[in-house]
Amino acid sequence: MHIKKKYTALEMALWTRFETLLFLLIIVVWVAIYYFFDLGWIKIPWTPLALIGTAVAFVIGFQNNSAYGRIWEARKIWGGIVNTSRTFGMFVQDMVSNENAPSPLAENELHREIKVLTYRHIAWMNALRHAMRMPRPWETSIGHRTNQEWNVRPPELDCDLVDDLKPYISERDLAYVMDKNNKQTALLYLQSHHLRKLKEQGVLWEFSFLELEAILQELFTLQGKSERIKNFPYPRQFATLNHFFMWIFILLLPLAMVPQFIEIGNGFLNAHPLVSDLFAWLSIPFYIIVAWIFHTMERIGRTGENPFEGTANDVPISTIARGIEIDLRQNLGEPDEKIPDQFPVKHDTQF
Repeated sequence: MHIKKKYTALEMALWTRFETLLFLLIIVVWVAIYYFFDLGWIKIPWTPLALIGTAVAFVIGFQNNSAYGRIWEARKIWGGIVNTSRTFGMFVQDMVSNENAPSPLAENELHREIKVLTYRHIAWMNALRHAMRMPRPWETSIGHRTNQEWNVRPPELDCDLVDDLKPYISERDLAYVMDKNNKQTALLYLQSHHLRKLKEQGVLWEFSFLELEAILQELFTLQGKSERIKNFPYPRQFATLNHFFMWIFILLLPLAMVPQFIEIGNGFLNAHPLVSDLFAWLSIPFYIIVAWIFHTMERIGRTGENPFEGTANDVPISTIARGIEIDLRQNLGEPDEKIPDQFPVKHDTQF
């Protein structure tokens, strides 16, 4: 999923341990009821349960495919932002010049214009990643107790947007941006106004102006695609029903599995009476395995529905944005000590 997250068997077991303990409790209760109260006649046939299991497997598979599609599309969008940002930084450095200027600017003034445009682009990326991390009512994975326990949270939740914008834009621009609902759109408007001003001064050739405006248009397109994924969730009727169907199957499974093990044990009652008497308890590990597989596959699809939520399975937009910033500022000639470090990796996860 294009993030550096390597799951080990132990991590997967810890990630699902609360549900596994619940499955253990469910099956132990049912086996105890059958064993101590001799209720082997309470059972359901395998045929309807198999039909339910098949249907659940289909809907979970559909959910996982759809969730992966959303993650993959989000990764391609932010890959496009990487390429377009680098192109923008290169164009700005080479196109803002005195070549066609009627009143040439001093070298330090040219560098200042280039820096303002580059820094405003960095501010745009910061505003966009903050917008993508804003919680939505349908985003619930980040609140799961395993995420809370491991403190799995993106850096945007620990830093205010104003603090992330201040180093890159003027006080006037900051006031303008914070007054708008869509901060990232406001920043692109400011970029366009600035480019027009440079064109009118002759510092930016008209053809170069059109090229840079096309870059801004591409950034608007990528921003809109990213916002579409963020603001349009995986259809809740599918997500909710998948969850209910999975639990219906898991709760009905003991009514078919435990009597089946009792019946198998009765088959060798005369030859091995002790083993036959305790054979029903062997259904416990098999039930846990089946329930764990169905539940884990459904949870994987559920955690992948919202690729910007900020969990360990999401697109690492914070790391991507910071990586672009480092590239742009290094190519401006800034020393490394003035450039911020990449966001730290937590639990082998990039955010």
